[in-house]
Amino acid sequence: MNTEINDANETQEANEVKAEPPKKKGKAGHIIFAVLAACCLVASLGLNIYQAVVPNQKSADFIDYILERIAEEEKKENEYIEDGYKVGGEYEIRSTTHISDAYKNSDESQLSEEDKDTLKMAKAVLDEVIEDGMSDYEKEEAVYQWLVANIGHGRGGVISRPGMDRSAFTPHDVLLSRSAVCVGYATTFRMFMNMLGMDCHIVHNDYHSWDLVKLDDEWYHVDVYSDAHGVLYGNFNMTDDMARNGHNWDESALPEAKSVKYSPAVQQAVEVDKMTDIPAALKESLDGKSTTLFYKLKSPVTDEDMATADFLVNILDMVLGGGMLEDGDSYYFRASWYPSDREDDYILGLLLESHNAQEEGGIDMDSPEAKEIIKLVAEAFGLDPAMLGGGDEPGMDLPIDDVIGGADGPTQTVVTENGEVVTTWDGGGSVELR
Repeated sequence: MNTEINDANETQEANEVKAEPPKKKGKAGHIIFAVLAACCLVASLGLNIYQAVVPNQKSADFIDYILERIAEEEKKENEYIEDGYKVGGEYEIRSTTHISDAYKNSDESQLSEEDKDTLKMAKAVLDEVIEDGMSDYEKEEAVYQWLVANIGHGRGGVISRPGMDRSAFTPHDVLLSRSAVCVGYATTFRMFMNMLGMDCHIVHNDYHSWDLVKLDDEWYHVDVYSDAHGVLYGNFNMTDDMARNGHNWDESALPEAKSVKYSPAVQQAVEVDKMTDIPAALKESLDGKSTTLFYKLKSPVTDEDMATADFLVNILDMVLGGGMLEDGDSYYFRASWYPSDREDDYILGLLLESHNAQEEGGIDMDSPEAKEIIKLVAEAFGLDPAMLGGGDEPGMDLPIDDVIGGADGPTQTVVTENGEVVTTWDGGGSVELR
């Protein structure tokens, strides 16, 4: 009985054991299923993420590239060297801030003796050209005109003297010697602008330098050197577009110059009805000794007006450059179209430089002083003053207009110092005419 009960209990236990699910196998299945489901989910999500991330990554890469470029340009601007740069590897751009500050503060106690000399010479120039009530533009123009008229052109003389430097590149040497290389013009102009309270940069490349001045929050290029050796206003207050015609520089490193408000063409333009009015207006200006002329039509310039201007300029060049004027004068002649203050319009600029202009500061050959010097030199060396250009000296034979025939060769009628009218001819003969 007990055996049966034991057998029954064992059978029931065995059945109970068989009926219990295998725990390990069930857990693993769930894990595998979960893993498979997760893989499918990840794969699905991964595809979506890839599709979303790749374009976004490309955009991010592009933005990074732009930011790097901007940083490079900013670094480049910060690396632009103005003071301390040597143009042509020789002429150094030197700071003059201490001099302009001393002028504005009326305190030169911290200046060296040379800088004090520079300040003294610069003050004398400003006292000469600056007047009360002038605008910044008028002050700038006055300094520009003084530099063009007084620096260069051989005004330093032919005899070397202490302090003279025909390669002057500092304001001190420029103002002392009255001659300069391009760096000398640029640094001296900048110093004057700073003394007058105007911002000014020096623009340069490897071989040339000029200025960039600020007027009413706009910037303008000024190349005094080129105009001192060319024509007045040819390179004065230019925009970037105008300056590119003959200049090149790192445009990313300096402010943009785009305004024409203070260009000489806009400031000085004479208004005419039509192109054919220009010859009479030009002659009137030349009679008044003006050689920088700008003409603006009342109506916007047309293609026909430009064609007329081309032909007109060719004819004027023949007259002005060919010595056809009554006084025998002739001009280097340059014509250009300048941007107008009216949109899509132009102003015709005619810039002239007299070929016969006398050098300022010298002695005129026709002056009494010149003739006296020629006479003394001729007497000292036993020469005829006429050989030295002094044939019209009082006391000598004075040629008159009439040349008459006679004797055996060419003759000339002259008036002696006694008032006698005498004919001379080749061979040394002469006869008094009654």
